[in-house]
Amino acid sequence: MGGLAIAGPSGLLAWSENLRLLDQREAQLAKLQAERHALENRVALLDPNAADPDMVGELLRSQLNVVHPNEVVIKLED
Repeated sequence: MGGLAIAGPSGLLAWSENLRLLDQREAQLAKLQAERHALENRVALLDPNAADPDMVGELLRSQLNVVHPNEVVIKLED
């Protein structure tokens, strides 16, 4: 019993590894929550009843390659 308490999968030797994995998962969770919040914000700006004109303009330009007549387009090579 004592051997499992020290060297087992949830014993004292595995404790630091578990803490390291917990820290990694918490950092990953925080990153995903921030990304989710940003996506929720973009979705809210595209509400059909009250769409944000700036967001609509951005999507038109990027998805349909549309510009205003007085704009100049400079294409960059990848």
